[in-house]
Amino acid sequence: MIESRKYIIIGVFCLVGLVYLARLFYLQILDDTYSLGARNNSIKRIIEIPHRGQIYDRNGQLLVYNTPVYDLYVTPKKVRIPDTLAFCRLVGLERTEFDSIMTEIKAYSSVKPSLFLRQLSKEDFARIQDALVDYQGFEHVTSSMRTYPARTMANALGYVSEITKKQLEDQETPYYRQGDYIGKSGLEKFYEEELRGHRGIKFVMQNVRGVIKGSWKNGAFDSIAVAGKSLYTGIDLTIQQYADTLMQNKVGSVVAIEPSTGQILCMVSAPSYDPNSLSSRFFSKSYKKLAANPYKPLFNRPIQASYRPGSTFKLIQSLVGLQEGVINQYSTFSHAGVPMKCHGHPAGIHLSGAVQYSCNPYFYRVFQRILYNNTERNTFTASAVGLERWHNRVSKFGIGQKLGIDLPSELRGTLPDVAYYDKRIGKKRWKFSTIASISIGEGELLISPLKMANVAAIIANRGYFYTPHIVSGIGEPGKNMHEEYQVKHDVGINSNHFAPVIDGMQMVVERGTARRSFIPDIVMCGKTGTSQNRHGADHSVFIAFAPRNDPKIAIAVFVENAGDGGAAAAPVASLIIEKYLKGHVNKSLETRVKAQNFLAGALPKSNYPKKPVQPKPDSAKKAAERKPMLVGGSANAGQPIPVRPVTNTSEKPSVPQPTSLNRN
Repeated sequence: MIESRKYIIIGVFCLVGLVYLARLFYLQILDDTYSLGARNNSIKRIIEIPHRGQIYDRNGQLLVYNTPVYDLYVTPKKVRIPDTLAFCRLVGLERTEFDSIMTEIKAYSSVKPSLFLRQLSKEDFARIQDALVDYQGFEHVTSSMRTYPARTMANALGYVSEITKKQLEDQETPYYRQGDYIGKSGLEKFYEEELRGHRGIKFVMQNVRGVIKGSWKNGAFDSIAVAGKSLYTGIDLTIQQYADTLMQNKVGSVVAIEPSTGQILCMVSAPSYDPNSLSSRFFSKSYKKLAANPYKPLFNRPIQASYRPGSTFKLIQSLVGLQEGVINQYSTFSHAGVPMKCHGHPAGIHLSGAVQYSCNPYFYRVFQRILYNNTERNTFTASAVGLERWHNRVSKFGIGQKLGIDLPSELRGTLPDVAYYDKRIGKKRWKFSTIASISIGEGELLISPLKMANVAAIIANRGYFYTPHIVSGIGEPGKNMHEEYQVKHDVGINSNHFAPVIDGMQMVVERGTARRSFIPDIVMCGKTGTSQNRHGADHSVFIAFAPRNDPKIAIAVFVENAGDGGAAAAPVASLIIEKYLKGHVNKSLETRVKAQNFLAGALPKSNYPKKPVQPKPDSAKKAAERKPMLVGGSANAGQPIPVRPVTNTSEKPSVPQPTSLNRN
């Protein structure tokens, strides 16, 4: 019995020994996990970030390029820092900043490399490169920083910044890593896939101290990074920068389009800022400062601001009336019974004269005829049927919808229809007399500067447009652009109807409300407008194109709180057109425009201090040093004043009375 137990115990020990031997055989001979782990200590996988594509203007001048910089990454589990304070002094951080960064990185992962310090210049990296060998766990990656040599078009070009956690989680196809840069606004965001390129992978040999000794297997497994595609735009940098100077000390927009292609020649959102301020490792501080600026420089006014178009909308009313057959170019109207005032002009004017003198009663009658189909049936049913017919015609001009420009965050604006008034006023509780204000471009109409520039392009083309776009070529000039920007859109107005309207627009410039902006030797056709603003002084509006025959440029200018269209907007447009077509300008007009300052008028009076503090004579110099400055315009009297909110599509304007006066 005892003998048999002995053999059992010996058998158990032999079995355990065989299991151990089998396991050792598997680990050492069959399983290569530890072999690969050892190899990983000497082979390093390096991700190569491609350079983003550059951006050029129509003449080949750089708008955006890349400056080489270095990003510092850290793997928390590998970190060995003998003296933390010495390390902080080396990289230029406070101890609290270091602790905050490391805490956030460890929360993400202790074993994966994470971005520690971004965008070190060549000089900064050279200063710390040798010392980094003594700090295990830190490694550098060559990167690039977006640089904007022209310092213009900040809102349209956009900016890049670190990808957010949500964007990482929402990726359909994994590509980005924590710390990667991604386009956040403007062209940088819209063309992100084209600009970013494709990253490469490189395997290198390194020693135990992390010093690279060369490529692994002569780069047999490496993949080369492919740089992003460059963008070629229709922007004329000379005109863009000139428009910037004209919009200094003003709040508003300039949009100029080449009618024959839809390419945008210049796009100004004023006040603006230096785009380089959002392209450094001090992005957060710069962004907070811009976000707190009372004049909202981050707000892209050409596509996001919405204004009542004022008298510029009378051009669309004219064309719709002609197409509907309710008027012809010789139609005249009496002012009797019209609640809107007129500006005073010769009696019995026809359509061209009504455009020239911006006759409110004339376009009140035109809109009335459109709604009632040339009858006098002032009923709700007639108004509803007519309004839908009118809405369908006007919407073909791109009003009340997104045009589809190659920029993110474009707003639709407002083009009221039956459903709109049924909701706002009530079913069968409105008729023509309730909504008559939209006959002269007021009331519930809200239109962006981009759309009004496109209206000018439509009239210049006598009835069609190409969707406005900034980029005219991807990878090569004039090549690979998105197909939707090559489609011609017809607005459904017969080409012969444009002649009397254009006649009137020419007379506006030569003998009408924009006569002070007349350009010798150039036949410019335009229309002034005064956009009513219940928050302060009215906005100045002007749209135009030139020359009359074979137009090269169509433009819209909005200057907030500057009064009638002929006072501020028309001179700006005139100078830009003259600069573009002739290369030189009327110096006296230029001097007058640059001297205009409408910043103070952009704000409600309630926001001004009741008793402004006047600096003492002997402290004038110090006061001047404290005076806040704005890119694109100076501050007013040294006082940072909150901005007046721009009328936009989120606003709910009250229904105006038909007695509203449009001065243009």
